[in-house]
Amino acid sequence: MRIAHVTDFYLPRLGGIEMHVRDLAVRQQDAGHDVEIITSSPRPAERRHLEEADGLRVHRLTESAPLAHALHPAGLVAARRLLRRGKYDVVHVHAGPFSPLAFSAITLSGENPTVVTAHSMISYLEPAFRALNATTGWAALPAVWTAVSDVAAEPLRRLVAPSPVHVLPNGIDASGWQIDRLDRVPEEVLVVAVMRLAKRKRPQHLIKMLRRAHERLGPDVRLRAVIVGEGPERRTVERYVRKHGMSGWVSLPGRQSRSQIRELFRRADLFVAPATLESFGIAALEARCAGLPVVARSESGIREFVGEGLEGLLVASDADMIDAIVRLGADHDLREKIADHNRTMPPQVTWPDVMARTDAMYGLATERTPRRELPAVRGLFRTAG
Repeated sequence: MRIAHVTDFYLPRLGGIEMHVRDLAVRQQDAGHDVEIITSSPRPAERRHLEEADGLRVHRLTESAPLAHALHPAGLVAARRLLRRGKYDVVHVHAGPFSPLAFSAITLSGENPTVVTAHSMISYLEPAFRALNATTGWAALPAVWTAVSDVAAEPLRRLVAPSPVHVLPNGIDASGWQIDRLDRVPEEVLVVAVMRLAKRKRPQHLIKMLRRAHERLGPDVRLRAVIVGEGPERRTVERYVRKHGMSGWVSLPGRQSRSQIRELFRRADLFVAPATLESFGIAALEARCAGLPVVARSESGIREFVGEGLEGLLVASDADMIDAIVRLGADHDLREKIADHNRTMPPQVTWPDVMARTDAMYGLATERTPRRELPAVRGLFRTAG
């Protein structure tokens, strides 16, 4: 098949969508498909070798636009021109909460078999999407709608009903995250978080919760924390750490490679995911496959691969999350019980399963491509390209 992945978010920007699109595209290419990426994410010159190593053809729209900006209209026009002339067998659109490129591609779903995957929780944006649908009619387009978790699918189902919304989760190479843990001292507890340091991921809330947990555990448990990631909230978190004298036990190493994160997991005792708007949580899944107990919010998509008391602890509030960190920090036996379960029971969202689900969605999109005149999408993007 000739496949185009359309995404506003791609490497070197780091996040769940970026890594999933790259990993999926590489696996499809290895399976013999002709795969291209169409993205509005810019590419720093020093990272060109990464795309050469993957062997993927990546169309960077910002490099051909008069202004190097993801929202420049020329980029959207260039994308539509690519999609119309590319003779793709299927277009796979990856959408976040604010994805002008993805939305522009969705409006062409009557011309190309199209699968749309929602990678984010959009419940808080439902009124805006309903207003946009009233002016453009996008929800009636003949795309195959999917989301990375059932939690993420629910608001989308309300928007595109009666069309179904299928669950198409992110994939993971579970064996690649299996590790040999270093010997642990029961009284030393290393908490790890891996996230983009942006408000939606709630890093400021996390650092405050860690401070409270550290105070409650006291000198009997030597709690340390490592928060991996970069983003606009980094300076705010650093200021909080300095202000409250946490530099001796909290580390902010910035962005790290997968191999560095795996090595960190070897020394870690538990993983914390504080975001409430977490649609899937690939970092939490990686930690779970490495054997770490996971502490996460019960309303997030993480609940679909972390069961309460099995793979970790699910909580309903920040106060409950502090309690969970303290509980696991103080109870070495509970940590080991959950870790043993996670090491021996692989998750159900491994790449073979995800690839099979993806192929099924592509088949549906091909069947759904209409042979009749389609209802026009009104207003936005109507004449672009």
